Amino acid sequence: MTIGIGIPRADGAAKVTGRALYVDDLRPEGCLYGATVRSERAHATVLAITLDPSYDWTGITLVTARDIPGRNLVALITEDQPALADGVVRHVTEPIALVAAPTRDRALEAVKHVQVTYGDLPYNLDPEAAEGHPVAIYGTDNVFKRIAIDKGAAAGTVAGIVHEGTYRLGLQEQLYIEPQGMIASPREDGGMTVIGSMQCPYYVHKALKALLGHDRLNAVQAATGGGFGGKEDYPSMVAAHAALLALKTGKPVKLIYRRDEDLRATTKRHPAIFRIRSVVAPDGRLLEWTASTIFDGGAYNTLTPVVLSRGILHLTGPYRCENVHLSGVAVATHTPPNGAFRGFGAPQAMWAVERHMDRIARGIGVDPLVLRRLNLLRDGDTTASGGVLTDTGGFAVLDAALAAAEAPLPPITRHPGAGTNHARGRGLAMVFHGCGFTGNGEAYIKGKVGLELRGSRVTILTASTDIGQGTETIFPQIVAAELGVPLEWVDMAPHDTDLVPDSGPTVASRTTMVVGGVAQKAARKLREALQAETGLATGDIATLLAARTSSAPLRVEHQYIDDGSVQWNPDTYQGDAYPTYGWSCAIVDLDVDRDTGEVLYRRFISATDVGRAINPVLAAGQLEGGALQALGWATSEEVVLDARGCMRNDRLTNYIIPTAADAPEMVTLLIEIPFAGGPFGAKGIGEIPMDGPAAAVAQAIEAATGAVLDNLPMTPERVLGAM
Repeated sequence: MTIGIGIPRADGAAKVTGRALYVDDLRPEGCLYGATVRSERAHATVLAITLDPSYDWTGITLVTARDIPGRNLVALITEDQPALADGVVRHVTEPIALVAAPTRDRALEAVKHVQVTYGDLPYNLDPEAAEGHPVAIYGTDNVFKRIAIDKGAAAGTVAGIVHEGTYRLGLQEQLYIEPQGMIASPREDGGMTVIGSMQCPYYVHKALKALLGHDRLNAVQAATGGGFGGKEDYPSMVAAHAALLALKTGKPVKLIYRRDEDLRATTKRHPAIFRIRSVVAPDGRLLEWTASTIFDGGAYNTLTPVVLSRGILHLTGPYRCENVHLSGVAVATHTPPNGAFRGFGAPQAMWAVERHMDRIARGIGVDPLVLRRLNLLRDGDTTASGGVLTDTGGFAVLDAALAAAEAPLPPITRHPGAGTNHARGRGLAMVFHGCGFTGNGEAYIKGKVGLELRGSRVTILTASTDIGQGTETIFPQIVAAELGVPLEWVDMAPHDTDLVPDSGPTVASRTTMVVGGVAQKAARKLREALQAETGLATGDIATLLAARTSSAPLRVEHQYIDDGSVQWNPDTYQGDAYPTYGWSCAIVDLDVDRDTGEVLYRRFISATDVGRAINPVLAAGQLEGGALQALGWATSEEVVLDARGCMRNDRLTNYIIPTAADAPEMVTLLIEIPFAGGPFGAKGIGEIPMDGPAAAVAQAIEAATGAVLDNLPMTPERVLGAM
């Protein structure tokens, strides 16, 4: 049995020895190098694109919107974003033109000599002023999406103690180790192959089909150095640009972003503003919860509707309340579009909910822990959308984390020159996270997984990619366990749209729970096919293989089947928003330097309901990596925009992420409350570690210093100001 064993990563040796090939390691024969001409204006008409006559243009190719053979758009959920600006730009860094040259340096230099003449237009960077703003970006009112959910008595009709608060958070950069990159190569059949750093090969395939006007193309994932949502939809843009250059030159073209360009131009976590009004009983029981939010989508829609959706559906946190009123709007501004980022909407909502719970506790003089325990959701409770909860894990993770927190704290490690005027604090946050797509999303996508048997070897065919989370290891564990064969008998096929079926995107904590479940059922189907072929009704795989007379490959495919257990109305937002929820408790111990406002993390404890840990080592790695990312979001990661909406701190020297030196001791507890719909009981866990740590940090800072912080990030300057 391979389930529950922390076997080493299947791709680990290749990555640590340098054998793994990332897109920039690939060198197709005759390859040219691409670069992007970007807007310097937040909003303007493009009056002319000309070439500097003093520059040597020998060997350089220029592509503009006029060279697009199909539709000028990046096809995704919505179709409002052009691949190249055509007549107007709506945000700084918007792509206007492309160049290809024999070397990367020559391409980057050529970009500087493409002259764009603008006619400046008025613009708006403020999401609170976006709805109904005189300058229309999207539709007539600049609103991408509206959502409202009501449960129980009418708003304002419940009596009790009222608390009101406003909570804000800014952009956050995914900061994957490997920047965006793609290679496009013309095919002999007149089509195109793109290979690159991506989460979702079929997203890229869909985008190129619309752009090129045909389907003679395939998208292939290279080894990918992280994604966190930043390589969900944006690689379609990079692939489009590389493909257009390859089409015009007739040669392979490599387009790799520099770090500063990647930071300025790509999608970020959506900024958001939350306003919450609660009515509570004297003991702290929630009687009414009214919350509204504004999400800033940037200049184009991209994935904004689903981000708002998840944010609204998590806007009560893991707490029970009979009277709930939630509303939200996602708006357009003249800033670079925002997109998916680990948790996409839930971390923003959880920040606001947990800070408001602390506001209530402060207001009525109740311990924040006592308040949370009193209000935690239980089996049989209903969510804001009316879904009935089962297998709730709030109390289990809370008790496990509190027990671990009784251990003595490790000694603090100070960097040279650090002060000693410290105050110590502890904070706790409780979260839940909907696993998989919202509502009937899986029934709509109908993801597929194939298995192919050759001799005694089984190859898994899936478009679900490994972006560091361990898919290449987890899927073989699931299939090997279901078939009862040694792990070394199972391989993974390349993630090439010409070879593998569409399993749906690698997003939303669905890979192991949903696609892994489809793989498990495909393994059952393979066994049944062997039984039918050999005429043996029973027997292990070895017996069935020995009885097989054909040497031809045996292939089976299984598609996700909606079993009707999730009932959801996407128009009214009523029903089961998710098939199941993960639950997590985060406890952080920290010191605050009273002289500088710096936060020094000492220990971070998380207890998380994972359903069933297919690979405990990889599960713990996901939770710890996500927690450190969340701790960086809490206190150091701040995107600073200039007056045009362009990111100013576009270097790793001034966009500060935590390093190993900043990481506290981590105690990671895996709580197993199996989900019947997941393979061997597994739930999705990739996003839940982002949800709670920032709020736990805020509570700890408040405990240490009395400073109340309701805006993210809590930089040293903001901590000092609050003190």
